Amino acid sequence: MDILIQSIIVIAVIVLGARTSGVGLGIWGFVGLFVLVFFCGLVPASPPIDVLLIILAVVTAASMMDACGGVDYLVRIGSRIVRANPKHITFIAPTLTWFFTVLTGTSHTMYPLLPVIYEVSVSNKIRPERPLAAATVSSMAGITASPVSAATAAMLAIMAPHGYSLVDILIVTVPSSFIGVILSCVYSLYVGKDLKDDPVYLDKLKRGEIHQVELNNETPIPAAGRRAALIFSLGVVWVILCGLFPVLRSVPGSDTTLSMSTTLQIFMMTLAAIIYIFCRPKIEEVVKTPTIRAGLTALISIFGLAWLGDTFIGEHKTLLLDTIGYYATAYPWSFAFVLFFTSVVLFSQAATIRTVMPLGLTLGIPPVFLIGLYNAPNTHYFLPTYGNLVAAIAFDQTGTTRIGRFILNHSFMIPGLIQSGVSIILGIALANIFL
Repeated sequence: MDILIQSIIVIAVIVLGARTSGVGLGIWGFVGLFVLVFFCGLVPASPPIDVLLIILAVVTAASMMDACGGVDYLVRIGSRIVRANPKHITFIAPTLTWFFTVLTGTSHTMYPLLPVIYEVSVSNKIRPERPLAAATVSSMAGITASPVSAATAAMLAIMAPHGYSLVDILIVTVPSSFIGVILSCVYSLYVGKDLKDDPVYLDKLKRGEIHQVELNNETPIPAAGRRAALIFSLGVVWVILCGLFPVLRSVPGSDTTLSMSTTLQIFMMTLAAIIYIFCRPKIEEVVKTPTIRAGLTALISIFGLAWLGDTFIGEHKTLLLDTIGYYATAYPWSFAFVLFFTSVVLFSQAATIRTVMPLGLTLGIPPVFLIGLYNAPNTHYFLPTYGNLVAAIAFDQTGTTRIGRFILNHSFMIPGLIQSGVSIILGIALANIFL
């Protein structure tokens, strides 16, 4: 009876947090933790300090780059690539949004590219829904392939004690995620009628509702932005090399080799200092960047939800193993659905990983298999309420990118399901091959 009441409490605060969104996820998580501890008598688990510190360090470095104009510089490069290859925009735009997410750890870098994608599509008589939907889904898929995302920080902290490194995770998620992106682009090539035959577009055009998008492409990017983007990119490469070659993490004059968690924390904060020294951003602007706002939201969400989840699972570990452990071990692929739909509710890959992935380990699912399932939480496309989807719909004046009559039959659903399905299946296969 106790576990039933406590389960209702956990589910209730997650639902309330999801409705509040943003930092509300974490705040309601703490409300649930308060109730479990002081009213139900549960002993709180240890807070997820390692995960929080990694995220804080990575976000600080990325925000320093953002304050210098580094993100704007990357977007400018992407815009030029799209304009130079308009006929292949349905492949190029999603590839770019995926790559920018991998590099920066956040999918919100896609926003400045949306008007470019729309303008190039319409100018070349390409149905905007095709590249816009695929690019939006791809921006989310890059989270689990990024070495500097909050979700990967959470995954690394969970898997490192079991002997798996950052490279072990990325060698599975990068190719599986990218192949999923490409196949969703292939599908998108054939979505809907061509623009010249689309009745909604023709009706809007006849009524004068289609206006030319004016894009200011001449705004100069400061030299500091180019330097910051280069320094940060080299830093990401160095992080991957540290995972590949443990000797780079060894302490001189000692037999000690630092863990990747500790290495990330030290290196990313140092990288932030290097960007500051060579690029000199206004230090007060760092805390105003979209990057740091997104990072702090992830921090607070993970802090509350993960601590709540760890406390609940720790209290009922034996019961969970006895009741559903057998089925989870016999059919570990079914755990993909738990990750999938939890992320749909939470709108956060990082919070989902830190809250749910330890449950998989508790149930006896092998860590290798869980790494194979790491792409499963990239599901923000499922409900047409996430910011990336709303923005893509808003930019498409032709009306081809839309929410369907039945809500879930929107423009992003099929490309998203293709990307998720392919990346999960390939992830499981690659994990069993490489790990």
